[in-house]
Amino acid sequence: MLLYMSNSSPQKPSTPLHSVSVAGVVVREDGKVLAIRRADNGTWEPPGGVLERSEAIEDGVRREVYEETGIKVRVERLTGVYKNMTVGVVAMVFRCRPEGGVEQLSDESTAVSWLTPDEAVAAMSEVYAVRITDALRDAAPHIRTHDGRKLTPVASG
Repeated sequence: MLLYMSNSSPQKPSTPLHSVSVAGVVVREDGKVLAIRRADNGTWEPPGGVLERSEAIEDGVRREVYEETGIKVRVERLTGVYKNMTVGVVAMVFRCRPEGGVEQLSDESTAVSWLTPDEAVAAMSEVYAVRITDALRDAAPHIRTHDGRKLTPVASG
């Protein structure tokens, strides 16, 4: 396929460079959510990471949550899709229920904690806090973009 620029010169389309990540907002019966403090940058986030090429999406959610926290989960539903416009990461976030396991640290986490939704939102940057609030709503999945730190406004038109 050729794309044409405004000066009518043909150009080949660029190859998109995106990665896909998955995360689980794990909610206990008491309403607390599972969060990790990342080892690489010290930020609090829902557990998650890059989806492996040969891995089914829900399998990736279960694997990432377990690897980072020691908690086994049941994936319930997709709650949001988030794109970091700066680095090209598309994250799919799922609401999950704990099904077993024991909290434990990993190479990727320096803390694993069950937080109230308010504590989680207060501890996380805007782009991760919104994933918690979106997952706790009974609504269709949210679609949002951000620059890695702040949500970006939705273009109208």
